[in-house]
Amino acid sequence: MESEFGRPATPTTTRRVRVAAAVAWDAGRLLMTRRPPGGPLGLKWEFPGGKLEAGETPEHAIVREIREELGVGATPFEVLGVERHDYDHGLEVEIVFIRCTLSSLDFRPGRGVHEIRWFLPAEIDLAEVLAADRDFLAALGARGAHS
Repeated sequence: MESEFGRPATPTTTRRVRVAAAVAWDAGRLLMTRRPPGGPLGLKWEFPGGKLEAGETPEHAIVREIREELGVGATPFEVLGVERHDYDHGLEVEIVFIRCTLSSLDFRPGRGVHEIRWFLPAEIDLAEVLAADRDFLAALGARGAHS
């Protein structure tokens, strides 16, 4: 697979949104955040991260997003995968999953984070996770049926 790492976001005519997602581990557990209530994706678990801004690389986006969402620094490493998903409500995403280390585990969640939790992959119920993250999580050992 061709790496998406380091490639800046470019404007497109489609509705597809490029997202960088941090894959951070601690003692065999994977960091996940829960979205606030409301909207079609409310209270779903997801990888921390967010949308790439115009001209921004996935590595720059993950550093900025982790600072905004968790209040800590992040060091991005390699791209672990790229997934695309089209939601029924119209959102089309391309997620770049990037292995990261964090400068601290003393999180200060931003307003877009309802909850933070470390999971063993086998503890993750895919029914409670954003659909766009499910295939990647299933490959890591998460449980449950997904679509």
